[in-house]
Amino acid sequence: MLMKLKNCVSGLLLTLGIALGGCAGAPTQNGGNRTEVLAAIDKVNSYWQAHAPAQDSPFWNVAAYHTGNMEAYRVTGNESYRRYTETWAEYNQWTGARSKDKSTWKYNYGETPDHVLFGDWQICFQVYADLYQLDKDPRKIARAREVMEYQMSTPNKDYWWWVDGLYMAMPVMTKMYRATGNRQYLDKMYEYYSHANSIMYDPLEKLYYRDARYVFPQHKSVNGKKDFWSRGDGWAFAALARVLSELPQDDPHRGEYVQRLQDMAGALLPLQQPEGYWTRSLIDPAHAPGPETSGTAFFTYGLLWGINNGLLPRDRYLPAAQRGWQYLTTVALQPDGKLGYVQPIGDRAIPGQVVDQNSTSHFGVGAFLLAGAEMVRLLDK
Repeated sequence: MLMKLKNCVSGLLLTLGIALGGCAGAPTQNGGNRTEVLAAIDKVNSYWQAHAPAQDSPFWNVAAYHTGNMEAYRVTGNESYRRYTETWAEYNQWTGARSKDKSTWKYNYGETPDHVLFGDWQICFQVYADLYQLDKDPRKIARAREVMEYQMSTPNKDYWWWVDGLYMAMPVMTKMYRATGNRQYLDKMYEYYSHANSIMYDPLEKLYYRDARYVFPQHKSVNGKKDFWSRGDGWAFAALARVLSELPQDDPHRGEYVQRLQDMAGALLPLQQPEGYWTRSLIDPAHAPGPETSGTAFFTYGLLWGINNGLLPRDRYLPAAQRGWQYLTTVALQPDGKLGYVQPIGDRAIPGQVVDQNSTSHFGVGAFLLAGAEMVRLLDK
């Protein structure tokens, strides 16, 4: 009898919570309760910062985490987040690759001090530029200016030859324009972006191949289909959102960037799995089946950003963003705060590769934080 009474009271409370449209901690129609979203951000971020020392490399995999951490700081005001990133920046002396001899600077793939012009060593400049906006000490962006302004002085346009490079370096250009007022950053961004489109964008599918090696039919999935790598397209989709967030409204190419964001969103919508995630090979889920967090988080972020900024229709795209966030917080997020199902560092969907609840990495956490920050902004509207 007592158990029946408890169940009755519980049911009445649940009904009341739904009737109040989100009061009493019930989820809102926007896909979550603001307090719950902030708690998920803190759970993931606190776990990561407790297990990964701030004194780490400025290379892309680490720096990508910090791009998300700065967005988490913006929506939470949690000073411990900012201090963690500032400690990282100071540890790296506000630099990427450190060669001083410009005659040796390279931009093919490489992890040496000479690969100064390779975008994987430039993503850190995004974070330094964000910290500069909080305290405008020129030292924070001095190396970024030296590197990027040298790069822009060359006639080369092929700096972004792999799709990840769009995320690594496109937002550097808008952030450095904001810091310096130098219009060349925006002009060169468009030149480099146009080259990237010419070698790896598929105008029919409205998606990006990872790089020229993976263009169909030269490369195919195991079932003979076009093979679009989820995280690769996630990098591109998130890059567009981050660029548009700081690109001047009167930029002559703004409409083109907006159209690409909208086209990609439309292409991604039917490729989402019912459970809320996107598989590693977007068009051929059987190529590498199962959940994957980094691509899903970037897509969720981009959809939410587009909705929040009036570029994607809410009624069409919000359900997909909600499903993505649901996956991220109920499947990817583990009880202890670890973020699982992050495909390891690589450049493609690999059949048979193990990606499970223990698979985690800097960039996956960063992508989750981007998505969480935009979910908070959605709920603040």
